[in-house]
Amino acid sequence: MFVYFVESKLRGSVVWVTGASSGIGEAVCYQLAKLGAQLVLSSRREAELLRVKKKCLEISNLENKDILVVPLDLININAHKAATDKVVEHFGRIDILVNNSGRSQRSLCVDTDLDVFRGLMELNYFGTISLTKHVLPHMIERKKGKIVTISSVTGFIGVPLGSGYAASKHAVQGFFNSLRIELGCYPGITVSNICPGPVQSKIVENAFTEHPNQPLESAGDQTYKMPAERCARLILVTAANDLNESWISDHPYLLISYFWQYAPTWAWWITGKLGQKRIENFKSGLVCAF
Repeated sequence: MFVYFVESKLRGSVVWVTGASSGIGEAVCYQLAKLGAQLVLSSRREAELLRVKKKCLEISNLENKDILVVPLDLININAHKAATDKVVEHFGRIDILVNNSGRSQRSLCVDTDLDVFRGLMELNYFGTISLTKHVLPHMIERKKGKIVTISSVTGFIGVPLGSGYAASKHAVQGFFNSLRIELGCYPGITVSNICPGPVQSKIVENAFTEHPNQPLESAGDQTYKMPAERCARLILVTAANDLNESWISDHPYLLISYFWQYAPTWAWWITGKLGQKRIENFKSGLVCAF
């Protein structure tokens, strides 16, 4: 049932995906291509975007003109207007914006430079809302559109070693929940927050550490996490059905999310215990789940 419904709702849509060069964003692009959606691919790495475009063309009936590559550094907010104008000029509209670009963190707050926290907010929060603000007027003019933002379960759950990341995702949640209410007079425009748990992607590999330019030593084993393809499918189900929010995770992480919703006292206790173990593993050189 969901397969047919997602296909019928998204086929032919113009979908702009940020962070399209890897991970969840890349998987979303492949599934949208198979569904027959027209695509705008954005990230900083043009070569990787061209690789994704090539594969999208190989696995679908789309033509070259149906996929537009728009290299974009989300932090460079001065480039957002020109990028948006380029998309509108090429396709004439933007039906769906998938705000997927983002970066994670693996460091203790006490050891982390303030520039790391600033960088997380500039990319995950300010970059995301800036691009949304440039796209939104076009949707309001047409009184139609979908804004789909990849947040995180850390958008409503605190997590050790990711205080700056969680803060940026809490901010994202607050912004888009408020925006949804403001757009109540435009029932054709929907705002969906996606909250994934651990997913197989490069988000850990590219995470901030204690210092802005210090790479993570090892991303560790990713196989226990949800495959990006499964996460992408559920994102499209969320978008097609205009859900306000969806939590996408395997257990036990999904179960913990429900504890936070319905049994917060127990959730604090469980998270505290797991959090201390997570910190111990981190100090011992082990890579953590999120």
